[in-house]
Amino acid sequence: MKQSKPAESTNILIMGLGGVGYYLAKRLVHEGYAITAIESDGSMIRHADGILDARLIQGNAMSIECWREAGAEKMDYLIAVTNNDAVNMMACLIADRFGIPRKIARVRSTEFGGEDSVLKAVDLKIDLIIHPEELAAQEIFRLIKLRAGNDIIDVAGGQIQVMATRIHDKSPLAYRNLIDIAKEYREFPFRIVAIARGITTLIPGGEDELLPQDQAFFMAKSENLPLLMRMTGVEQQKRHRVMILGGGLVGRRLAGLLGKTVEVRLIEKDERFAQELSHELSNTEVLYGDGSESDVLVSAGLLEMDTFITATGENETNIMSCVLAKHLMNSHNGRSPGKQRKCIALVNKEDYLTLAATMGSDIAMNKKILAGNEILKFIRRGEVLSVAHLHGFDAEVVEIVAAPGSPITAKPLSKMDSFYYGKIMIGAIHRDGTWHVAVGDTHIQSDERVIVVCMSQHLKDVQTLFLA
Repeated sequence: MKQSKPAESTNILIMGLGGVGYYLAKRLVHEGYAITAIESDGSMIRHADGILDARLIQGNAMSIECWREAGAEKMDYLIAVTNNDAVNMMACLIADRFGIPRKIARVRSTEFGGEDSVLKAVDLKIDLIIHPEELAAQEIFRLIKLRAGNDIIDVAGGQIQVMATRIHDKSPLAYRNLIDIAKEYREFPFRIVAIARGITTLIPGGEDELLPQDQAFFMAKSENLPLLMRMTGVEQQKRHRVMILGGGLVGRRLAGLLGKTVEVRLIEKDERFAQELSHELSNTEVLYGDGSESDVLVSAGLLEMDTFITATGENETNIMSCVLAKHLMNSHNGRSPGKQRKCIALVNKEDYLTLAATMGSDIAMNKKILAGNEILKFIRRGEVLSVAHLHGFDAEVVEIVAAPGSPITAKPLSKMDSFYYGKIMIGAIHRDGTWHVAVGDTHIQSDERVIVVCMSQHLKDVQTLFLA
C-alpha cells in the first residue's frame, strides 16, 4: 500500500478551538501532526495552552496578518471549524489563495456544498464539508433501522460486524472472564473487543470479567450475527415507534428521515417552535411539553415506544431524560413482556459519553466526535483504510494494512509485546479472500488487511505497530 506523508511532517492549520477544533487538535497533536491554531477567544487560548503541544495564535480568522503569522503558505491542511458558517467558507477561499492544498470546513447549513447547491464545494474551494447535525441524524437513523436497535457497526465491507449490548444481572456472561466465555461458546469465533464500565473504557484481556451494567462490544463475522445475538440475549426485531425529545437541527432532521417508515412522536418544550414543526413535519406527531417530566413522557405515549431519543441542546437534560425514560420503560415492561426498548442520547460534552452509556442510554452519541472522526478519516487516507468510533466508548475500530517489516508481522498475537495489552486488540484479518476473527495463534503477514480496536488515544500506537 502506498504510504502517505508522515504525520510529523504534515502541517495543519485549525481555525477555531471550540468543540470540534479542540477535539481535533488533541487527537492530531497526539498522533504527531504539527498543529497551528487561530482562535479569537483568549480564554480558550489560555485553556488550550496548558494542554496542547501546539502553536496557538489569538486572532481573527478573517485577518490576513494572522494567516501570515501562522505561516499559511507552509500548511498542508486547513480545518475551518469556527461557530460561523460564513467564516469557515471564506477561510477556505483564503486558504486557496495561500496555496494550502487540502481544505476542510464545518458548515451547519445543508444549503451549501451539495451537487444541487447554488454554491458547490468546488466553488468554495472546499475538499470536505462537514455537517455535524446531519451526521448525527443520519447515524441515529442508521442505528434505528438496524435489526436489534443496538449499536451494530459494519466493518470490512460488511463482512465483519461489531455489536454493542448491555450485560444484565441474569446474563449467562455476567461475572465470567473472557477466557472462560471463549471456552464455553465455541460454536463460532467471536471477540469481546471493548467494555464500557462506569466512566471508563477497557480494551479487555482474557482475565477480565464481564460485570452487570457493562456495555460490551462483540466482534464476529456477519453470518454469525444471529448466533451472537442469541448468545447475548439480544432480540432481532424491527423498530416501529420512536419518540424524540427536542426539535432542534438533529431532532427535526431525524424526524424527517424516520417519518416515512416508522411512527414518530416529537416533544418540543417551546410552544411556538412546536407549532412550526407540526406544519413542517407532515409525517410526525409533534407534542408541546417538557420531556424531562415523567408525567409528560407517559401521557405522550412513552410506554408504547420502541426507541426514545434525546436530542435537545442540553447535556444534562439528554442524559437524565434517558435515565428517567429507561426507568419508566422498565417499570412498565409487563405490558410488553420481553420487548427491548432502547434509549439514545445526544451528548455534546465528550467527558459525559461513557457516563451516559452506563447510566441509562443504550447508545450515547456526540456530534463533535462524529464530525471530528470524518475529518480524521480524510486526513489519514493512505495510513488507515477506515476508522469508526464506538458510540459511548473511548475507542475506535480501525481497518489497516500490515506493512512489510512492520512489528505486527514479527510474531503471533499471543506473543505480542505486553506494552499493547489494554490498549490495542486485533479483531479480524483478511486472508485467502475472506475475513476471519483473529485468535491468539494468528500470525499476521505482510500486506494483510486487519481490523483493530484501540483506545482513542492509542491510534498512533496502532500506526507504529502496523506501518514500517
